[in-house]
Amino acid sequence: MNNAIRIHPCDSVAVALERIPKGGAIYGQGLEMAAAEEIPAGHKFALSAVTVGSPVIKYGCPIGFATANIPAGAHVHTHNLGTGLGGIQNYSYKPIHLKVNPSPGETFRGFLRKDGSAGVRNDLWILPTVGCVNDVAFQLAALARPHLRGSVGRVIPFRHPYGCSQAGEDQTATRAILADLARHPNAGGVLLVGLGCENSGVEEIKPFLGGSDESRIRFLVCQRHEDELARGLALLKELAEQAAEAVRGPLPVEKLIVGLKCGGSDGLSGLTANPVIGGFSDRLIAKGGSTILTEVPEMFGAETLLMNRCPDEGLFHETVSLINRFKGYYEENHVPVYENPSPGNKEGGITTLEEKSLGCVQKSGAAPVRGVLGYGERAGGPGLRLLEAPGNDLVAATALAAAGAQIVLFSTGRGTPFACPVPTVKISSNTSLACHKKNWIDFDAGRAAGGQDLSNLSEELYRLVLAVASGKELKHEAAGIHDMAIWKRGVTL
Repeated sequence: MNNAIRIHPCDSVAVALERIPKGGAIYGQGLEMAAAEEIPAGHKFALSAVTVGSPVIKYGCPIGFATANIPAGAHVHTHNLGTGLGGIQNYSYKPIHLKVNPSPGETFRGFLRKDGSAGVRNDLWILPTVGCVNDVAFQLAALARPHLRGSVGRVIPFRHPYGCSQAGEDQTATRAILADLARHPNAGGVLLVGLGCENSGVEEIKPFLGGSDESRIRFLVCQRHEDELARGLALLKELAEQAAEAVRGPLPVEKLIVGLKCGGSDGLSGLTANPVIGGFSDRLIAKGGSTILTEVPEMFGAETLLMNRCPDEGLFHETVSLINRFKGYYEENHVPVYENPSPGNKEGGITTLEEKSLGCVQKSGAAPVRGVLGYGERAGGPGLRLLEAPGNDLVAATALAAAGAQIVLFSTGRGTPFACPVPTVKISSNTSLACHKKNWIDFDAGRAAGGQDLSNLSEELYRLVLAVASGKELKHEAAGIHDMAIWKRGVTL
């Protein structure tokens, strides 16, 4: 078995697949050298001497510049490698002409809603319009659980701190996200719980619901009722009775929308989990389905790979605007665009944001980019879309759910128990994590580092997603973990 991998023929560094001691032999893919110092698993080492100021190449692209002379076989990390990222840029369109030959016909067993959307769960959701009534949502969930029956799986309360003391676009975004979740097809019924005096109350959110199927939605304004719990329980009973009539049936895979997210990445994420997800994305798109890639800051340094997959200049310019708008957001708040990776990323072997981004975009596979979505905007049509949202795990994953994703794939090298409002498939980049946190991890992509074929693992993941879409329970669902977070960009009044 190889103990190191060179990802691209042009790379000046390779990645250790296991800990290599000082003086230890390095072998794999024609590599024959000794480690000049200890190389931790997932970390990089120089394949030949690199002089100070020279670019360091990984994935066939620069991931930064040497800040010191680096001997062959030496550990390459924060002590001798720095970012090359800057601020807002001008980009030129260099299209790569990609073709997808759809082969529809596969199905999963889901819930067809009146508006034509497909749910992969039939739960009751309780959404507070303002943080003041978070605990009311949880009290109501406890009261309602004994009344569930039929195909209704769970009653899930959510909490968030917003909905009041916001202004302008910030307030509008909160209303849009709450409305997006209220009409999500994974919910057989939704109770929107308001206080009655907040900025984003029930009446303010109703216009954002548009032409959705409001028969699955009920509204509770707590200040209007002497006993808000009694009134809320009555509404939840109505919803439960109605939702119980829904049954799973065969639905075309074209109705599936899957969000793509990573968090707590390590040096193997871009070699195992993220390419496996990319292969899944290409498979789903070939079947007529949709995927959504987000975490815009974790496109910095790899953005041209996405821009050149845009089929026309109009979409290219939308992608440029997405990237530069987010860089402007950083600069307006006096934060360097390269204020990343996290401490956990660095411990796992990722040094610069360019390196992290080049690994992250592997999740998007090789399909053309078909659209760019603003925060709170819903996806429509097949293919890959880019979504405006930050890298924060829970904010970005919630944004994917709000955009219409019925399932989110979440790759991780460090592990996390979290989940967003929809089923969140936890995919480990290394097998040791999958073995250590069996209660968190649903799929071990670390097997790729041991020699298993990436394409076979992508096919296995595709089959798992269809099973999840048809009702298979994930680890976080068994543990009762469901969260949401809203991206707040404005002032607090």
